[in-house]
Amino acid sequence: MAVEQKLERLQILFKEMDRALIAYSGGVDSALVAKVAFDVLGDRALAITAESPSLLPDDMEDARIQAAMIGIAHEVVQTHEMENPNYTSNPVNRCYFCKSELHDTLKPLALKRGYAYVIDGVNADDLHDYRPGIQAAKERGARSPLAEVGVSKAEVRELSKRLGLTWWNKPAQPCLSSRFPYGEEITISKLRRVGQAERHLRKLGWSELRVRSEGDTARIELPPHQIQSFVEKTELSSLVKTFQSFGFLYVTLDLEGYRSGKLNQVLQRQPVEV
Repeated sequence: MAVEQKLERLQILFKEMDRALIAYSGGVDSALVAKVAFDVLGDRALAITAESPSLLPDDMEDARIQAAMIGIAHEVVQTHEMENPNYTSNPVNRCYFCKSELHDTLKPLALKRGYAYVIDGVNADDLHDYRPGIQAAKERGARSPLAEVGVSKAEVRELSKRLGLTWWNKPAQPCLSSRFPYGEEITISKLRRVGQAERHLRKLGWSELRVRSEGDTARIELPPHQIQSFVEKTELSSLVKTFQSFGFLYVTLDLEGYRSGKLNQVLQRQPVEV
């Protein structure tokens, strides 16, 4: 199916819904959903962002700016997944408990305001990855228009560009808890230091990256083709001191480079229970 036809089907879906409350992170997927929903429904579309320690303040600001540019009404709610030991113990299905908290927060709000569904930004490619959070959303009746229509990540970016969304090529930015190997406890202080480290690298001009936190070690991941340039252009001793000021003891560079979902490779070596 051509991407234009998929856009038409998305528009039809929102017309049929009549009202849409969108779980809106400010990422390229949920922003596209918010844009199409607003274009079809106007003030009958509402974007809601969940604020928690696992969200970078910069990402919250991006979400606010993007919502304003789209024109959609935007609100912020607090979620409390950090109070759940099933989440902070960081099991392999950690995302299940995160999305459970999110949708247990949004669903009552949606029903109170007359929205039949909570809409998320899950795309067709997400269905082929290990995403326990998708199960939690489905159990709570959420809908995923991009996945329903078969819109891939590449098509999300293509449609976003066509619709004039200037952030169409924005790098994926999952929550900060994804920076920790499964089984390592997640704390607010650990989330904070990872966020500070990634923010610092972005200010130095490196936009697509991850800082993985393993105990007292920060492991920097960059696209493979940027590694040599990073080593040549970065004052490494200064970078180490800065990271140590954030709370890390050791700083390393991953020579394989950045790869989405890299920490999931451990799942190939052990059975997964959800």
